[in-house]
Amino acid sequence: MTGQTIPRQAIHRLPDGLRTDGGVHVVTGEPGCGRTRFLEYAAGSFRAGPVWHVRAQPGRSAPPLSGLHTLLRAAGRTVRVAGDGTAGEALFDVLRAAAGASPLLVCVDDAHLWDPASRAALGHAAARVRATGVRAGLLLTVPGHRPVDRELAALPVLRLGPLAPGDAARVVDDVTGGAVDPGVREELVTAAEGNPALLLALVHRLSPAQLAGRRALPRPLADGEVLTGVVGGCLTGVPPDRAGLLLTTAAAVRATGEPDADADLVRRAAGADAARPLPEVLVLAEGRLRFRSALLGRAVYAGAPPERRRAAHHALAACLADTGADGVLALLHRSRTVTGPAPALAAELAAAAASAPPGLRRGALTRAAELTADGAERAHRYTAAAAQALLAGHSSEALRLLDAARSRPVPASVRGGAELLRGAVLLADGPVDDARESFLLAAGLLTRADHEAADTATLGAADAAWAAGDPASCLHALTPTRALSSGAPAAGPHSVLLRDHRDGMRAVLLGRFDRAAGPLRRVVERGLSGDEPEPLLRSASAALMLGDTTAARRAGARALATARTLGCAALEPRALEYLAYAELRAGRHQLARTHAEEGLRTASRTGQRNTAAHHHAVLALAASIEGEREIVAEHVAAALRTARRHGLAQAATLAQWAAARADLGAGRPREAADRLGPLVRSGARRGHFAVWMLAVPCFVEATVLAGRPEHAAAAVEDFALWAACGADPQAPAQLLRCRALLAAPDAADPLYLRALDRHEETAGDFERARTELLYGKWLRRRRRLREARNRLGEALMGFERCGAHLWAQQAAAESRAGGAAPGLPGAGELSRLTPQQLRIARRVAEGATNREVALSLSVSTRTVDYHLRNIFATLGVRSRVELVRLVGQAEKTGAQP
Repeated sequence: MTGQTIPRQAIHRLPDGLRTDGGVHVVTGEPGCGRTRFLEYAAGSFRAGPVWHVRAQPGRSAPPLSGLHTLLRAAGRTVRVAGDGTAGEALFDVLRAAAGASPLLVCVDDAHLWDPASRAALGHAAARVRATGVRAGLLLTVPGHRPVDRELAALPVLRLGPLAPGDAARVVDDVTGGAVDPGVREELVTAAEGNPALLLALVHRLSPAQLAGRRALPRPLADGEVLTGVVGGCLTGVPPDRAGLLLTTAAAVRATGEPDADADLVRRAAGADAARPLPEVLVLAEGRLRFRSALLGRAVYAGAPPERRRAAHHALAACLADTGADGVLALLHRSRTVTGPAPALAAELAAAAASAPPGLRRGALTRAAELTADGAERAHRYTAAAAQALLAGHSSEALRLLDAARSRPVPASVRGGAELLRGAVLLADGPVDDARESFLLAAGLLTRADHEAADTATLGAADAAWAAGDPASCLHALTPTRALSSGAPAAGPHSVLLRDHRDGMRAVLLGRFDRAAGPLRRVVERGLSGDEPEPLLRSASAALMLGDTTAARRAGARALATARTLGCAALEPRALEYLAYAELRAGRHQLARTHAEEGLRTASRTGQRNTAAHHHAVLALAASIEGEREIVAEHVAAALRTARRHGLAQAATLAQWAAARADLGAGRPREAADRLGPLVRSGARRGHFAVWMLAVPCFVEATVLAGRPEHAAAAVEDFALWAACGADPQAPAQLLRCRALLAAPDAADPLYLRALDRHEETAGDFERARTELLYGKWLRRRRRLREARNRLGEALMGFERCGAHLWAQQAAAESRAGGAAPGLPGAGELSRLTPQQLRIARRVAEGATNREVALSLSVSTRTVDYHLRNIFATLGVRSRVELVRLVGQAEKTGAQP
């Protein structure tokens, strides 16, 4: 297994922590998750001091303390230890002495295989290391399909999670040398569910022709033989009379798609005695049974003979019928006892799905489709199941179901519904040009049968073209002669909303903002008059086109709340995207960051890479204001990685603007101008048609500071047209600032003053502070020092209020150059930190680990460690304990930024 098959954040998690403050962890995870490789990488990458690395050997009859002696021999230590309970303290003394000169890392693979006395000594020594702060880290791996041994149970557990879909796809490319069909890659990633060993086993199972998509894949892709091979001997030792309980639990979980099942139902169906202890691979919590390892449950089910699986489902269905619970769950189990088409049962399942919870509804519709013989009805049910999968945030499953829906010739209306849904999936997680074509195909197929669905498809095609930065295709999709024509009969309220949105978008694209205002305002009002997520999302989008950030924020927040209430997980990232953009446009950058961080987590969880790219772009823009170059670079790279693969011109333009603004804030105007020039000047390389003008003020400032003002004149005139539209509340003040930068000395002064007057009409400190800073620089260079100090002082306070650290440094430096006294009043020790450092310091003070901080801020653990080292250096503290004390004192006295 190569290094690429291990989750990168997990690899760096513990070594990063050791460099900061030491640590002890029991490392566990699914069979095949890469515990051994994680330990090997951690040992190989640790450079701070010596590493002791041993692997326990199986042997149930090993003498007491044999494991401990193995460790000491590997470390080159000769220590006499007795079996009288003092071995743990003796090991602690050895570790403390070895870590005296430099930090020590101890790695023990498969610690569960050690004899009990050695495990007890290891657990005691590890607990003492944690309690005393000895600079020694201990990594002890144990399997995750069974409980942690009691000798180690008190230690903190680090569970290696699954590979993210993007990481898993890169593993497939790495192993195959890129010789894999994209659709096959997607199926491999989905079937492996993030398990590295299973992913590799599936790749190695396929022939070159199958990998290339030229031959059919085996079904199921992950069969019993493959799964059993990955879990290995994890089921060894389970008594034969308990195997039925395991299979029944696996069958119950399989039918519902949930991680656990009703314990009483499973026990009755398996004929198991509730008084008997459970097999160690199962866990009981709040009346629910589940496998400690989901992969193990899959292996149990797939590895059982078909007749035994059917018998387990029959028993579960019978028990449900006996208790009168003969609903969708009983039907699901009954459906697993039959093979081949069963039209009557399929109809019962489809009917019961309408009133079932969302998770069961998807499973019931899928199974109903599998049992349906009629091609059209089968495709219709697969499409309905795909819609439920998409709402739940399972994009890859939705695509798989849609592929099944089009496996046979079906009526145009059925195919149109499937293509409409496919377009929605691809718009959130695929090439947006492909999404546009699916939407256009759906619109053509649905025009006669379902006018509202055709309207939705047509506007979806426009949305896809908008994301791609293709105004010609966007206008083509919005042409009134298409499905959204005013002559279509019986237009319902939703179709009216869609048509208003169409008319407004088209007017915006044609530069006719006078014609756009009416229909877009109606979209905003209609969306806000109800509580349906989709109209509210349309309302937020229309409000952003109008420049009404207040309405956009309100509609986005309402859409988020209703999506959560209705369990529509797939809509949450979009609502958070509109919220984040609205906050950015309103100048509330820290609120934008908060929403984008949450949006990135939800987009990643629901498999929406395109939406995640937009959130990365917002986070890069927010970080560019706060002066965090490393975080800007991280989010820019993530946004561009997806934007380039999927054709997301809007996200790419925003990300590049963020990188340039970070350059400008760091005092590198030449680099900023070079980045922005292609984006804002006319030509084939110009950025997204709805975004590039937002970067013009940065470009003008950069070119002037770089000594190239002649490069900015044309861009300013283009920006003047945008400012006149009234769609951006900040634009009029920014335009006056740009004109002041380019003006002759005798004309600049009134332009700066007029710009500051216009800033009074809008919210947000950052843009006003930038104007104050540039005006202050201009005044200082003309020796109007008192006026300059006043302007620069206002700029400094504005930048401090919005957390623009590097920009505040620029203002302070200019102020000092103008004669202001150094050492302007701060807000205590914590005021010396950047906004991101302050967030990290506060989360650490609350007890969060580096990993928890990284997850909450949507950055890598290495970035958190980098900031934490800088925090320690800035504040002069040497440990987390001292940091906690300092933060606590600051918060008690109120001395905080």
